Amino acid sequence: MTKSLKEYVLEAEENGIAVGHFNISNLEGVKAIVEAVSELKVPVIIGVSEGERNFVGVEEISAIVKAEREKTGLPIFLNADHTHSFEAAKKAIDADFDSVTVDGSKLPLDENIKYVKSCVEYVAKQNKNILIECELGYIGTSSEVHSEVPDDIAFDENSLTHPDDAAKIVRETGSFMIAPAVGNMHGMIGVGLDPKLNIKRIEEIRNATGVPLVLHGASGNSNEDVQSAIKAGCAVVHVNTELRVAFREGLEEGLENNPDEVAAYKYELQAVEEMKKVVIAKLRLFNNL
Repeated sequence: MTKSLKEYVLEAEENGIAVGHFNISNLEGVKAIVEAVSELKVPVIIGVSEGERNFVGVEEISAIVKAEREKTGLPIFLNADHTHSFEAAKKAIDADFDSVTVDGSKLPLDENIKYVKSCVEYVAKQNKNILIECELGYIGTSSEVHSEVPDDIAFDENSLTHPDDAAKIVRETGSFMIAPAVGNMHGMIGVGLDPKLNIKRIEEIRNATGVPLVLHGASGNSNEDVQSAIKAGCAVVHVNTELRVAFREGLEEGLENNPDEVAAYKYELQAVEEMKKVVIAKLRLFNNL
């Protein structure tokens, strides 16, 4: 592998495609993603939020992803997703993650800017080639299956990320990417059932900021909506809930088919296969394959 994550993201944006970002919280998730990328030979980002990092370990997941990248030669990268403090961001940067999502979305704009800027400056001070992604606009917090849109998420014009605010945070921090609120939400109501994305707002934010956009919460959005978002400027697309559902359904099937099995890797194989199916389908969608 010779290209950096930055090069892959910029190349994706130029070609009207997107790099797939998939969250994991166990080795089965890593295995499913690596096997999918081995088949399709496209770049991928493995994401771990703070909760997921607390479970798998910051240094541990960094070492695992590096080992897979070196062994396979495939473009597999690692992102510290939804990082809510400088201390947590610093830990991921020190562990040589490829990127960090600096999530100050709940902060007032000026405080969000200070937070993101401190992370950008720390990366520069360490002389590391690590991408910083800022986040602006609230899209919920739970990657789970909802029966309806959560009460704390709104899709009206005032609740979406404003292009001027997006331009300001990018300009004043030097963030490489931005994750806006554009009608997206964490979690999903059901596959293809989430509210429609505001494609016009995506275009406005991309034009105002001049940087690649990241679409969070893409589980549950229709294929057509996701493709439109990619064409409008989303060069990275996040999927988590659909993978979690696939893991659980696969695990339940594995246990049902092997009721007396006590070797975990044997009944977890179906969970890996179900996650792999999701990753392959999404990567084909994101890359127009």
